Amino acid sequence: MNVSKRWRGSLAVAMVVLLSACASQGDLKTQVSPWGADRLGLSADKPEALKAEEAWWTRLGDPALDRLIDQALRDNPSMQSVAARLSRAQAGLVQAGAANKPQLQARAEADRQHFTQHGAYPYPLAGATVNTGTLQLEGTWEIDLFGRHHDELQAALGQHKAAQADAQAARVLLSSQVARAHVQLARLLAQREVSNRALAQRQAVLALIRQRVQAGLDTLVEQRQGEGALPDARQQIEALDEQITLTRHQLAALTAQPMAAMNALTPSWPALTLQVLPEQVPLNLLGQRADVMAQRWRAEAAGAQSDAARTLFYPNLNIGAYLGLNAIGLDRLFKSDSQQWGLMPAIDLPLFDGDRRRANLQGRLADQDAAVASYNQSVIDAVREVADQLASAQSLARQGQEQVQAQTAAESAYDVAVQRYKAGLGPYLTVLSAEAAVLAQQRLGVDLKARSLDTRVALARALGGHWPAQP
Repeated sequence: MNVSKRWRGSLAVAMVVLLSACASQGDLKTQVSPWGADRLGLSADKPEALKAEEAWWTRLGDPALDRLIDQALRDNPSMQSVAARLSRAQAGLVQAGAANKPQLQARAEADRQHFTQHGAYPYPLAGATVNTGTLQLEGTWEIDLFGRHHDELQAALGQHKAAQADAQAARVLLSSQVARAHVQLARLLAQREVSNRALAQRQAVLALIRQRVQAGLDTLVEQRQGEGALPDARQQIEALDEQITLTRHQLAALTAQPMAAMNALTPSWPALTLQVLPEQVPLNLLGQRADVMAQRWRAEAAGAQSDAARTLFYPNLNIGAYLGLNAIGLDRLFKSDSQQWGLMPAIDLPLFDGDRRRANLQGRLADQDAAVASYNQSVIDAVREVADQLASAQSLARQGQEQVQAQTAAESAYDVAVQRYKAGLGPYLTVLSAEAAVLAQQRLGVDLKARSLDTRVALARALGGHWPAQP
């Protein structure tokens, strides 16, 4: 009796030692924390679902652009790749959800076996060749005592939501690329129109110079200067034609069309509208920006994966069961006394694993820190992009006002210079100088409007595909 008590005491001590020696996670924890919403003025609301994307490009007022973006979103291969990644994330979500449910499968097996004569089987099996058969249902269920499957499901859900956000971000990026290329094409066509007007002006002035040379009022020097201005104007037109062709190719590629499909595309420069922007944009719109949301969902998914890694330090309970028929001799398989069944509960207790689980947890926590840091950086980038585009838009508006006044003055000076030249009161160099000033202002006016349009497109992209409300 005393011996039995001693054995029981020793067994209890051994169990305490084993349990105390189980794999330990120690004091491992994350090192990076996500920033609070108030740090950069963001909305504190948790994004539960993506809102419908606004067709912001319609605000530019060009139906041709609307058709191009619709086609790009439908046919561009990058959108098909995004759809495939989203489908892959959906499959991962379903797979993670299946791990927490009971599993059941049917097994049918037939075997022809020769039994050794000198083994464990007695006569008549020893030395005989017989047929065996099994027909049964087998089931397993891993009971989620500590929430590992739940955490893995939450991680898969986060990845799925991140993939949804990535899909929306891809739509915003592609639509902004098409819009910016469209604005660029309109700018180049407007610049070409300016160059055509400049060429026509130089041809008219050259005709005047030749008349004055014939009348003895000018020399061949002025005539050669006038003639030299024509090739320069034609070279500028040819350079613009090259850029126009390349931009049309870019639009064709973005919309998944043949390179020649955009040859007839001529966006209307006056039709592209410049709407007034507010001085400030509510930063809570950034809470709906798809790439920021994607980084946030990835950070939450990484946190769920860390929680799942912690549960590996705790016991794991599995229940297995089977029910079916088994017989030696296929003619006996379906007899009632060939039934067999079994119930197999099992518990796994992690003891010594060479710090494998601890290393796994440490890696998951590092992944979580990296995901949170990426989210924090995406917030900084988003806020900076919005602030930059607003500052640029406001500056361009002020530059535009000054440019209009400068162009008016330059055109007036050019008219006076031409009139004085016709009257023989001024040299031709004054006309050339005044003309150069007018052309520079006209080109600058086109460029400023194009930059303003491009800035509005960039601002819409920075706001996640939302056009800011007019003041």
